[in-house]
Order: sequence, then C-alpha cells, then structure tokens
Amino acid sequence: MNTMLDDACVTVSVDELRVHAGRKALLGPVSFSVNAGNTLVVMGETGAGKSLVAQAILGNLPEQLHADGVIEVDGGRVDNVPVNVRAASWGRQIAALPQEPWRALSPLKRSARHVSETYRHVAHHADPEAACAKAFEALGLTGSEARLPGELSGGMAQRLAFAAATAGGAPILLADEPTKGLDSDRRARVVELLSAVPRQGGTLIAITHDVAVARALGGSLIVLREGEVVEQGDTRSILAAPSHPYTQELIAADPSTWPQTLPVAPGEVLLKACDLSVKRAGRLLIEGLDILVRAGERVALVGPSGIGKTSLLDTLAGLQTPASGLVQRAGDLGTRAVQKLYQDPPAAFPPHVSLKVCLQDAARLNGTPWTEVEDLLARLAVPLSLLDRRPDAVSGGELQRVALARALSARPRVLLADEPTSRLDPITQARTLEMLAEIADARRLGIVLVTHDVDIAERWAHRCVALT
Repeated sequence: MNTMLDDACVTVSVDELRVHAGRKALLGPVSFSVNAGNTLVVMGETGAGKSLVAQAILGNLPEQLHADGVIEVDGGRVDNVPVNVRAASWGRQIAALPQEPWRALSPLKRSARHVSETYRHVAHHADPEAACAKAFEALGLTGSEARLPGELSGGMAQRLAFAAATAGGAPILLADEPTKGLDSDRRARVVELLSAVPRQGGTLIAITHDVAVARALGGSLIVLREGEVVEQGDTRSILAAPSHPYTQELIAADPSTWPQTLPVAPGEVLLKACDLSVKRAGRLLIEGLDILVRAGERVALVGPSGIGKTSLLDTLAGLQTPASGLVQRAGDLGTRAVQKLYQDPPAAFPPHVSLKVCLQDAARLNGTPWTEVEDLLARLAVPLSLLDRRPDAVSGGELQRVALARALSARPRVLLADEPTSRLDPITQARTLEMLAEIADARRLGIVLVTHDVDIAERWAHRCVALT
C-alpha cells in the first residue's frame, strides 16, 4: 500500500476543542498534539465523542453540531477555514477512514475503481491498476474487484474503504474504528498496515474501543467518557496500569473474562433450515447447512469475513431465496415474528428523518405502546434526547442500540442479529448482551447472533455454529 511519507513536519494540533449540539455540550475540552512518525489512540465508551474528534479535524461535523477551539494541521490553522476549502486537502494531506464504510463507498462503483481511481487521480501513480491489485492482495480482497459494495460483507467493505482511504498516500490518517467487524486474522493485518503509517513518517490518529488494538498501536492515548478526557498519556503505560476507574472497567470488560452461559431447557423449534445452500451475486457461499433455533435459545454464528454469515441471515429472514434447501418456520409465527438487526445501522435508517420519527413509525406499525419503546431505550442506555437527531448525528454504537430497540419493539419470536455489538465499547457491549439475554429468557426469544468474536460466541451463546 502506498503509505510511504516523506514530510517530517506534518503534525496535528488540537487546543481546547469543544463540540456542542445547540446548548448541549457533547465533547471537550480536548487538547493534544501528534507529530509526524507518531500515533494517537482515542478510546472510550460508545457515544463518548470519539468520532467527533475526527469529524472536527476534517471539518465535516453534522450540520446540527458546531465546534469551538483551535485546530492546526501541518502548522496552519484550519478550524476557521470553510469546509469546501478544507476538502481540497482530503486524500492528499489528510485521509479519513469513517466508522461506517458505506458512507465512503459509492454503491454504483465497482470495488477496484474505488481504489484505482484514488491511485490515478490523487496519488498520480504510474500504474494505478497494479497498485490496486497489490492493495487488494494485502487486504485479502483479491477476487472482489468487480463486485459492488452492496455485494460485499461488512468486513470486506471495511477493508475496501481502508484501501481507498490510504491509496492517496496522505501523510495524516484518521481511522475511525478501522477493525470493527473483522475476524482476528484480518484485524491483525489491518493493525499491521496502520502501524506502518507512523513507521514511515506519517501521523496516525486511530479511534477504537478495542483494547487489544490500542495496545498494538501504542503511541499516545486519550480515554474519553461522556465527552470528557479521563486519562491521557502513553498508551501502553495507561493500559498496563490505568489510574481512572472507568479505564480499569473498560479493560476488565473483555469478553474473555465473561462467565460461561448455562445450558437452556429445550423449547419448541421456531426456525429450521435443512440442507441449505446460500448464494450471493452468483457465488456459492454456504452449502448443505442444517440449523435450527429453539425458543429461548441463543445460537452464535462465527466464521471469517466474507464467508456468508450475513447472506445466511438474509436467507433465514426470508429476504433472500435459498439456492437450495428449505427454511421452515413454526406454524404460529406471524409476518413480523422474525426480525433482522442489520450489521450497518446507517443502511437501516432513512438519513433525513429523526430517530424519534423512525421509532414512532415502527411502534405504530407493530401496535407497540410508546412507553414500551422508551423502556427498551432506557435498558439500552439510550437517552431520549438522542432521538431528536438524525442518524448521521449520533455515533455508530448509539445508532446500533436504537436499531436494536426498534427490532425488539416488534416483539419478535426470533431475532437475527448481525454483529450487534461490533460498534460498542467493551462495557456497553457486555451490558447490551446481558440485557438481550434477559429479554431472550423472559420472552423465550430465539436469537441467532453473528459475531467475529469467538469469546462472545463461546461464552454468551448456548450453541455455536462455525462456518468455514
């Protein structure tokens, strides 16, 4: 990948940054300086304001939000520069990998074009197609060059967005949750590529809730909670001996420390697939699979990114026709009894409508009292004030929890959950899955959970199905 950088003077400096939504403070004050050849890691709970840091530096905060403070890039102040002027440096001086890859990829453009065009028009590479092929090989994307983003798995789309973001060779890279939704092998590969940026003289600002990723990247660390800095300093020193109780709790919430789930008493079969084969865009992904889900049972699906987990959920939900085999539902399951929670929540919400309107429409459609929706939001730690915003004005983790509340408000008998916690910090992840388990037990809800985290699969689920 073209990350060789030669401008040793590149720095990012932020002084007293604050972000507001009207009169409500969302972030700050935050101050830091990152020199060329160094890394800054920003960690914290979902909705703590991590993504707002990157958006403020780029100048692309949602229109409902505004920032105060001084931001300098390469020694020049940029916070008082119009967005259309700042945008001229995107890809050349500063590159960004957004938290949601779908916001960075054109749905009508083939995968290879996203990357080769950046090599051609931004990096002015002598052989953009060859450079693109090398990038695809490095990220395990070979064979997907002609596919549209909508034909890719979430993890593959994340890696494609990474390749496109770094192809221009910008000396500064802002990476927002660059490893979410990736299996352990591909996560390690992306971390290796990120680490190459400072090694080659660039500046890396990485936003993550993954303690292992933060430890591997090193550099400096800022820990945010509810928009405020609770710890700041050397990454590995803080993670080895955190002084703030929240940082200690964040580290201790790793799924590997969770207790093992006890077996569940067998319930009625709600959903059953026999000799099931699944295709996507003409490609055979899964063949001859037998799977069933019983009332009150939690089943985990694991497997490498791109293996077909999302396509399998679509088939179980009836959103996609099986290539062969049968999917059967219990006879008393109504049309809304099987609900799917999508991996990428921005794709599941209309972009120009407030979250409150979306939830009210769903509640009205399902005949669910609004008080029940509010109770679900409270259990998921989603403040009602958040609902006045549009989907692009909340964090990915907050939006995923709103999506979960919407799915549960339909009172399903089966929930097909596609990476429902990949955007959540460890603490929020543990609390969310604990709440989901409580609801499953109380309602005898059958759950099929897709996850890339083997520890979650083995400790939270009653049964694990590995796709290879």
